[in-house]
Amino acid sequence: MKSRESIIRLKRFQVDDKRRQVAQIEAMIADFDRRVKELDDQILAEQERVGITDVAHFAYPTFAKAAMQRRDNLKASADELNGQLERAQDKLAEAVEELKKIELMEERDQEREREAADEAELDEIAGRNHAFGS
Repeated sequence: MKSRESIIRLKRFQVDDKRRQVAQIEAMIADFDRRVKELDDQILAEQERVGITDVAHFAYPTFAKAAMQRRDNLKASADELNGQLERAQDKLAEAVEELKKIELMEERDQEREREAADEAELDEIAGRNHAFGS
């Protein structure tokens, strides 16, 4: 039984670790999305300031072009992180499932032990009653 308890502790640690990884990736995606929004706002403000929205225009602001490139890079990174997030969520679900299976086995074993102890106690009581009755 002790080894199963160790396995349960290990599996719980693994589940917690995978939850942290998922949360970390989600936080990074949220940060990238926030930065993309900020860059969009800066691009729009720069376009309004100079009055040019056509990127192909010869006088289009260099700052806006650079901000667009940074925004596009962040979007690509966020897309890549979304793929990592899906994989991390799948691994978390697998780890949770493994933990549940082991915990269920432990519960069944404990129930069997309780039933055996109850049965032994009843046998002992019946034996005493039989001894007093004879």
